[in-house]
Amino acid sequence: MVFVIGGRDTTLRVNGRACVSADPELLERLEPVGKPPRTAIVIEAEEVYAHCPKAFVRSKLWDPESWPEPGSLPTAAEVTVAHRRDPELTVAAVEEEQRESLRTRLA
Repeated sequence: MVFVIGGRDTTLRVNGRACVSADPELLERLEPVGKPPRTAIVIEAEEVYAHCPKAFVRSKLWDPESWPEPGSLPTAAEVTVAHRRDPELTVAAVEEEQRESLRTRLA
């Protein structure tokens, strides 16, 4: 895994084995937003080190001047419709699903 912090050009790389856990005892300890998550990624770290930032520096990932115009990019709903390839699915339906999810799942 590579951990990225917005605005910084260094990263933390963790090599090892990982699994997804739904162990209730583990999940009860992970409540940063007031409720436990449904699952967690458990990592058995074999190597941990600062990763070379060259790719981030060259990509200008944190430079707003290098970003494309927001209007030139597809919306999250448009991407979802394209990936799901369901001829019955509409952008409006996905936008509604996303609004509902934000309203009911963040609480």
